[in-house]
Amino acid sequence: MKKFNHKFILLENELKEVSQNGSRFYETPGGIFPSVTTVVGWEKQLFFSEWRRKNPEESKRVTARGTKFHSIIESYIKNEEMDFDAFSSNHKFLFNILKPELDKIDNITAIETPLWSKTLGLAGRTDCIAEYDGKLSIIDFKASTKEKRKQDIENYFLQASAYALMFQERTNIIVDNFAILIACEDGIKQVFEGKPINYVKKLKEAILKYRNNRNEIPGTENP
Repeated sequence: MKKFNHKFILLENELKEVSQNGSRFYETPGGIFPSVTTVVGWEKQLFFSEWRRKNPEESKRVTARGTKFHSIIESYIKNEEMDFDAFSSNHKFLFNILKPELDKIDNITAIETPLWSKTLGLAGRTDCIAEYDGKLSIIDFKASTKEKRKQDIENYFLQASAYALMFQERTNIIVDNFAILIACEDGIKQVFEGKPINYVKKLKEAILKYRNNRNEIPGTENP
């Protein structure tokens, strides 16, 4: 198993989560901001809310799968002891699909680090910031039931771009690449790379659309 180099940059302490009407907010030193996933996934929320209502068991399974999958990857890139016998066959299958891509990661700057931006009015927790294939990147790990189409996951790219901007605001370090790594239950591995700078305009449009629809201004004292 690979041993990863860690170059952690200490940022904010853990942010307190608050919720309202199913949306997640974070209390930050700069104010109370909505989560990145809440804002960039605004247009999909109603659809998935209805889907979860109609498919409660599958929704529960997918949520548990994502939580465990992230936990396994986090342990691996933290160089922690891993008992693979304790993993379900599906979790091991997904991990092994993605392992060749995980092994391209090194010089890790952040793992599950809370970030926030007063400029964007957003907050959240990034999966990983590290060199991926030699390029400093925002790295996101996904498990999926089936292969994703690029045109259907633009919210992933906006989310990664938001984390790049938040990290730059907090550290003055520019991260000019992102990598979305997806392991699918049908055996497919997908990697989507991009440049956050190419999604800044669409990110700002998504933030504005969220504010207009929710009639809220992120950063006020109460969500």
